[in-house]
Amino acid sequence: MEYTILRVDLSKDKIWEEKVGEKVIKKYLGGRGLGVKILYEETEAGIDPFGEENRLIFMTGYATGTAVPLSGRFHVITKSPLTGGIGDSNCGGQFGPMLRFAGYEGIVVQGIADNPVYLYIEDGHAELRDASHLWGKGTWSTEDTLREELGKDINIVSIGPAGENKVMMAAIINDKHRAAGRTGVGAVMGSKKLKAIVVRKGKRKPEVHDEAKLKEAVENVRRIVRESPVTGEALPTYGTAVLVNIINETGGFPTRNFKTGVFEKANEISGEKIAETYLVRKKACWGCIVACGRVTKVETPPYQVDGEGPEYETAWSLGAMCGISDLAAVIKAHNLCDDLGMDPISFGSTVACAMELYENGKIPEEKLGGLKLEWGNPQTVVELAWRTAFRDGFGDEIAMGAKRLAEKYGMPDLAMHVKGLELPAYDPRAYKGHGLGYATSNRGGCHLRAYMIAPEVLGIPEKLDPLTPEGKAQWVKIFQDLFCIVDSMVVCKFITFAVGAEELLSVTNPITGWDWNVDEFMKAGERIYNLERLYINREGFDGKDDTLPKRLLEEPMPEGAAKGHVVELDKMLEEFYRIRGWVNGKPTEEKLRELDIP
Repeated sequence: MEYTILRVDLSKDKIWEEKVGEKVIKKYLGGRGLGVKILYEETEAGIDPFGEENRLIFMTGYATGTAVPLSGRFHVITKSPLTGGIGDSNCGGQFGPMLRFAGYEGIVVQGIADNPVYLYIEDGHAELRDASHLWGKGTWSTEDTLREELGKDINIVSIGPAGENKVMMAAIINDKHRAAGRTGVGAVMGSKKLKAIVVRKGKRKPEVHDEAKLKEAVENVRRIVRESPVTGEALPTYGTAVLVNIINETGGFPTRNFKTGVFEKANEISGEKIAETYLVRKKACWGCIVACGRVTKVETPPYQVDGEGPEYETAWSLGAMCGISDLAAVIKAHNLCDDLGMDPISFGSTVACAMELYENGKIPEEKLGGLKLEWGNPQTVVELAWRTAFRDGFGDEIAMGAKRLAEKYGMPDLAMHVKGLELPAYDPRAYKGHGLGYATSNRGGCHLRAYMIAPEVLGIPEKLDPLTPEGKAQWVKIFQDLFCIVDSMVVCKFITFAVGAEELLSVTNPITGWDWNVDEFMKAGERIYNLERLYINREGFDGKDDTLPKRLLEEPMPEGAAKGHVVELDKMLEEFYRIRGWVNGKPTEEKLRELDIP
């Protein structure tokens, strides 16, 4: 097995190819794993995320574009301008498979262009083209313009004004609504003056060692995915927002900047309400048999829009987190984030932080340009999306992210973040293991490094008591290692609602020609997680950063199913470090030798 990587130096206007051999692939798999290896080895500690030396890495994996279901994704890796640590984000749509079909498993971009450019790729050939006419456009208009110029059989990733203006939470968008959203990867793309990457559909077929065995394994996985109540019924019927009422009823739906875990109007922004009101049809990424995407349309003023969403996370961040139950406004703000190229989780969380700062009298009226930063004001969220993307007025302060905003106004504890990344839509006072997952996530406040909601709420692969810290450390490690594999093969994490490591290995061996067992497979995931940890250690993060916001550690949940609970982090963290073989948040030399990390 061999990968072909496209290397691009924008400063030198130079493009070349590089091969990655099987020895490296067996250690780091692809996707997230290979990306962090490249970033770790090719950059020095303390580099400027917006400097020439930072790498912006687009990477697929051995499963991308094969018959494996839910394999239509790609991964983006870089140094994060938002956190100063590892920046990475996963994205669906069509781009990942199209990149492989065009001849490449990945793209590594370095340097900074003199003027805006886009990268054009077709059948193993690549060139840089002028993008001056695209600079300043939203992602939707960018895609429309490029298709008018180049034809319909292309796929595009691009940034909007948020990326161009180096908004710390800027995203990279493809298919107008699929986002590599987290950690500010779009701002790094903007800093390099790289407006877009265009891939024309090619005929290269991804390498598969044993087609017959893969077909047999894929049929089994597809059957399990279809029979799962989550991937076969709940997600196809209501999309990811099916979780709104479930999480609210279990007392962990963060409301008004995590003041409580119960939103009194949760049903108004739920998947069921979307289906009743604005849903036009379902939509799937490439190779997906779940189709959790929602195409929606709001026809009545003032929030008319023809687009997609919201997902669970945006229904929360643009809704309950800011005390908003106006579904039309949430859909409008969600689509503005897509068009402007911005992560709605970090954006909504930062607006909520601003609302609480305003409530505490910290933000003067004259800063706001007529906006009312009051809980439940939908117009403020919609208006701030524009102002943030263009860094206009108070939007320039939202563009910093919640941590910097709260520090500026003297109340740092009001920023709901871990390692500088804003938390997503689960209050860990209601799910103790999920809290440990947040605290020990290498990229910061993230639900996609150890999705403990699966066992603690959904009972997958088995039901755990969400309100006890006992026994959670081992589960968090398993999820972290498994999700490294999932992000490196590269497939959608939703597949893990139905299958585990054994089924993922059943498709891995026929594709690669390896004869791995589950222990060897999981060891690769553990190696990737530890290499990420080495990267953030090198950037100054250690045990002091494996923590949670003070509110979640010290303020008991005021109501609902988790009433009276806080997160007992210290006890879980001690056990987690012991299981990981870490001291003060750092892998020991013995652990690194065991994992063959030089």
